Amino acid sequence: MKPHQSKYFDLLNSIGQTIETARQHAFKAVNTALVKANWEIGRHIVEFEQDGQERAEYGSALLSMLSTDLKLRYGKGFGRRNVLDMRRFYLAYPIWQTVSAILSWSHFSKSNEIINLYEHFD
Repeated sequence: MKPHQSKYFDLLNSIGQTIETARQHAFKAVNTALVKANWEIGRHIVEFEQDGQERAEYGSALLSMLSTDLKLRYGKGFGRRNVLDMRRFYLAYPIWQTVSAILSWSHFSKSNEIINLYEHFD
């Protein structure tokens, strides 16, 4: 191997490390932003449902209506189950600082699927 080739591969590897680090930071930033958005959506839903009361009215069609309208405006990712998960997410973690140190949205969503399965068979 020529000296130039060795230096070239060092350069290539250094650039590769820079790219990988940037991608990891970007992924983490996007994930944090999505988790925060889902938490905020859940907070908005709970506050709207409760309308200043300690508890919400049971049986409201709010989640279905929101799901339909959000899908029309923003596309995929706002099915009724996802909107319900956002609400549950906020109820499970009403303090944002607690959430930011815990899990990604996909972790919470998966754990929620398991909880739903247990509730179904309970």
